[in-house]
Amino acid sequence: MFFIPIYILILIFTIIIDYFAGIMIDQAQGRRRKAFLLLSLAANIGVLAVFKYYNFFLGNLNWVTDLFGVSMDIPYLNIILPIGLSFHTFQAMSYTIEVYRGNFKPVRDFGIYSLYVMFYPQLVAGPIERPQNLIPQFYQKHEFDYDRVISGLKLMLWGLFKKVVIADRLGAYVANVFNFPHQHSGEPLTFWVSAWFFAIQLYCDFGGYSDMAIGSARIMGFNLMTNFRRPYLGRSVGEVWQRWHISLTTWFGDYVFKPLGGYRKGKWRGIFNLGVLMFLAGLWHGANWTYVLCFLLFFIFLASRLVMKKQIEKFDKVVYGIHPLFGRIVGTILAFHCGIFSYIFFRSMSVQDALYYYSQMFSFKSLKFYDGDQSTMWYGLFGIVCLFSVEIYQEEYTKDKNAIFPEPRNNVLRYLFYAGVISIILLIGVFDASQFIYFQF
Repeated sequence: MFFIPIYILILIFTIIIDYFAGIMIDQAQGRRRKAFLLLSLAANIGVLAVFKYYNFFLGNLNWVTDLFGVSMDIPYLNIILPIGLSFHTFQAMSYTIEVYRGNFKPVRDFGIYSLYVMFYPQLVAGPIERPQNLIPQFYQKHEFDYDRVISGLKLMLWGLFKKVVIADRLGAYVANVFNFPHQHSGEPLTFWVSAWFFAIQLYCDFGGYSDMAIGSARIMGFNLMTNFRRPYLGRSVGEVWQRWHISLTTWFGDYVFKPLGGYRKGKWRGIFNLGVLMFLAGLWHGANWTYVLCFLLFFIFLASRLVMKKQIEKFDKVVYGIHPLFGRIVGTILAFHCGIFSYIFFRSMSVQDALYYYSQMFSFKSLKFYDGDQSTMWYGLFGIVCLFSVEIYQEEYTKDKNAIFPEPRNNVLRYLFYAGVISIILLIGVFDASQFIYFQF
């Protein structure tokens, strides 16, 4: 409402529709159940279509008609995308779908259902929760728990570190290259460094938000689902996909991929179903072909592991045969770069800029390099070292799933450690009111 007051009506509209649709689905029989479900889905997808995709589809329609010499006078809408629209509409759709499937009984308390859609920690950028996990927690009494509060605060601190010390530091370098790629012509190393930095920036920006959302909910006694599980430590493209934006990937898996048949009808049908999933996931991220192409490129990397399964297994056998650690490092680096090549479309201002970016990455005519602001470079690299040090600790050296930092056991040293983390955030963090990347989705 602070953003655009009248936009609260969008939430009120979808909440009312889905609240009553859930009750009617539960009470109806036969085709009427599906009719009420379709009404709910149409309301949610309709809101997305108008506010997020109307101008996009109209622009593409005009482009096609212009090819045939046909002029159309359909006006564009002068509207701004509501914050978090894609997140809370998907969360609302999961409710009616789960009620329809018989996995969840509809909520009769209008306030409780409204809270499910508008729960503030994850309203604007997820995680996209399922009713089975979140709604029962609203009926529970949450007593103050010191350990839980401390755990939530640590997670929020780590999320803040990832956002302002790593993501926003790297973002300054990334913006200079991606926003003005032609100014760095003939500097292939610049394009590689910027691509590496953006991959880290994107993860730390959205992963940092998710940590703060989950942490703030945990302080109040609510458990939200894990949204990122150290994706850049994944040993394959498929593992990176399973660790990245888990609430969205599982949403598409449960409500798109599996209903289409998954891999049950053979490898090639499974690859087609995966392609549909990735196309819709790209379109979900934004009304621009750059997002669609980003996910279709990642789909090619995923599908290649299915098509060339035997060759990849032979390659894995060779590298892991040298040494298990060597094989893991090779697999992680290759998977990381598959993500990098996809993210170039994600970050570029247009498809043409992305293609130019690729051409410059592989034009090794010189070793010129844009080093930008030296402090930004060094602080950014420091943040990256901290990121992977902490995540390797979380992945390999702790059995406590809530552990964040490799903190000292001694109380005095532990307090000094956290004072140091806070000091680093205050001293080198970027506090320029830059928004989270995923707020635009």
